[in-house]
Amino acid sequence: MRYLSVTEIAKKWNVSERSVRNYCAQGRVYGAFLTGKTWNIPENADKPVRTNKNKKQPITLLDILKEQKAGKYPGGIYHKTQVDLTYNSNHIEGSRLTHDQIRYIFETNTISVENDVLNVDDVIETVNHFRCIDLIIDHAKAALTEKFIKELHLLLKNGTSDSRKDWFAVGDYKKLPNEVGGMDTALPEEVADKMKMLLTEYNAREEKTFEDILDFHVKFERIHPFQDGNGRVGRLIMFKECLKYNIVPFIIDDNLKLFYYRGLKEWNNEKGYLTDTCLTAQDKYKAYLDYFRIPY
Repeated sequence: MRYLSVTEIAKKWNVSERSVRNYCAQGRVYGAFLTGKTWNIPENADKPVRTNKNKKQPITLLDILKEQKAGKYPGGIYHKTQVDLTYNSNHIEGSRLTHDQIRYIFETNTISVENDVLNVDDVIETVNHFRCIDLIIDHAKAALTEKFIKELHLLLKNGTSDSRKDWFAVGDYKKLPNEVGGMDTALPEEVADKMKMLLTEYNAREEKTFEDILDFHVKFERIHPFQDGNGRVGRLIMFKECLKYNIVPFIIDDNLKLFYYRGLKEWNNEKGYLTDTCLTAQDKYKAYLDYFRIPY
C-alpha cells in the first residue's frame, strides 16, 4: 500500500495540515501510523466525518491551565509549565537556581539550601515569573498592548535590586541605551514609537500563525524596550499568543539557547533557524500534552 504525507493528505482533503495531524493523533484515520515524528497515511484513507456542531467542543489547553490554576492542582500541565518555563527562561538569562530548587519554591513556597549560596534576585525573579505566567494565562485572550507588556515587566522585576536603581525603569521603557548579543538596539527615545508600530502591525493580522508570533518576537527583541528582562518578557508573550490562537506553545530549553540566539540573529536571512528551534521545543511540549492526555 502507498502512504502519503500530512501535506499531501491536507491538499487531497482540502483541510489544514494541523487538522490532518489532529485526526491522526485522535485515531480517526484508519491505518495511519508514526515513523519517528512523521505520520504515514494510507492514500485511500477516508476523510473523517465532521463532528456534530451541537456537541460540546473539546476543552482547550488554555481551559485546562485556567482550571488547574484556579484549583491549585498539583502535578498537572499547569504545574509542569510553571516549573519548566520559569526554570529555562530564567536560566537562559543567567539564573543559577537548579530545576529542583525552582520546583521546590513553586510547590512549597520555601527554599531548600545545602552548602549553597543563593542570589536573592534569582529567588525573587523566580517567584515573580510564576506570577507572570498566571497573568498570561488569565489574559491569554486579550489583545497584546503596551500596557500589558509593561505590566509583565513590572511583575518580573518588582522587588529586585534593579528596581532600587534610579536609572532602571521597572515597568517602563529603558532610559539608557543597551545592546544584545553585540548588536545595537533601539535608542531609548525611539522605543515608544517603535513599539507602537510593531503592535499596530502585529494586531492588524486577524488570525496569527506560528511564524507571525516568531516574527513579533524577533522584532521585539531587536527593539529591546526594557533595560533588562526583555528575553523573559518576550518568551512569555510568545507563550500567551500561542494559547490565544490555539497553537501548541513551547518552552525554549536552556540547551537550545545557542540555536535560539542564532535564530534571532539570522531571522532576516534564514527563518528556518529559529523556526526549527521553536518547533523542536514545541515537540517537547507536545510530549507533555500526550502524557497528560490533552488533545491538541
